[in-house]
Amino acid sequence: MDRKRTVAGLDVHKDSIYLCIMGHDEAIIFEKTYGVLTPELRQMCQDMVEHGVTEAAMESTAVYWVPVWNELSDSMELKLVNPYFIKQLPGRKSDVKDAQWIAECLLKNLIRGSFVPEPIVQDMRKLNRRIFDLQEDISYYTNKLDAALQRCGFRLSNYVCKITGKSYRKAVASIAEGKTDPETILKCIHGRVINKHGRDTLLAAVTASFSRTDITVIRQYWELIAIYVRQSEESQSQLTALCENNFPTEYKRLQTIPGVKERAATAIIAETGVDMKMFATAAALVGWCGLKPRNDVSNGRYKSRKITHGNKYLRHILIEISWTASRTRNCFFSNFSYIQVTQKHKSKMKIQVAIARKILVAVWHMLSKGEDFIDIYLERLEQQRLMEEKLKSLESKMA
Repeated sequence: MDRKRTVAGLDVHKDSIYLCIMGHDEAIIFEKTYGVLTPELRQMCQDMVEHGVTEAAMESTAVYWVPVWNELSDSMELKLVNPYFIKQLPGRKSDVKDAQWIAECLLKNLIRGSFVPEPIVQDMRKLNRRIFDLQEDISYYTNKLDAALQRCGFRLSNYVCKITGKSYRKAVASIAEGKTDPETILKCIHGRVINKHGRDTLLAAVTASFSRTDITVIRQYWELIAIYVRQSEESQSQLTALCENNFPTEYKRLQTIPGVKERAATAIIAETGVDMKMFATAAALVGWCGLKPRNDVSNGRYKSRKITHGNKYLRHILIEISWTASRTRNCFFSNFSYIQVTQKHKSKMKIQVAIARKILVAVWHMLSKGEDFIDIYLERLEQQRLMEEKLKSLESKMA
């Protein structure tokens, strides 16, 4: 332990912050309670600098730590700590104030900071997570809209593959405008759907009883969904622009992975950044994401192999990528999925998690080494093709 260190522990709450500054001999130098308004945070920063604080640590309390971090980050080295790991440390946490305990743990180098990305990546995270929230709202209100239509006897959703398709949306748009005549609505449906189920069946499905109130509710749902879709597209365009302006090489490089396009590449960069120094190994990144199977073994028996908790936004997008990659022809992931599911009869859902984990490992190597994605399966196919050509040439010479 460095004898010249002066550290601070911060116990952050919604309406107050408790500060404890501790010296190298574990003596408390300064203690004070501050408010959470910006002028009070700046005064706290000034007091910490005056007392010679070079390091500070705080628990990741909801979102209340963010403004504190923003005010202190330029003046000292900060560590954001998961409360779970502080509680696991042996000591008298229940007998002393939290800020004192955090400062003492920091002084003894018992805690390790969580990953806090640079400001530009934090802005990208805000946009990425906003898109996730908007997509959830779109799904929620789309289902509410279908329920409102079902109450009126409108059964088109029973005969189309999804309620976000063009035929369904055109029919709903017609109803929202007040055009409820079955023949008019039938013209909005694609001919392939009509040929599949029959004109009379679909005409009966779109025949419903709409009151003025029903049309008002349907129109409001329809307009609300349109707003959410517009905001989602706006957020995605800004996120893509940030990626192209700040990380153009990494943005293009990630799209060489099967199943990764604009949305997936921007989401990965927004959640992990492009600097892999915080993650010493690919396994560290996988564990941080929450795709690593838990190690719960007792007496040689595996009690659980479920994946751990982690970054749910990154995990969600990786699972989506895995489904796309497993359906991409002539690539490693589709071949892996076929062998594991069809030949070895393993659970398809578990294999998707395994593929997502492999994709994240590939992302770590690509960003840390600055290399494009190399598909082993294609390389093997190329090697087999070259071997076959050599054999044919040898046979022709011998003949």
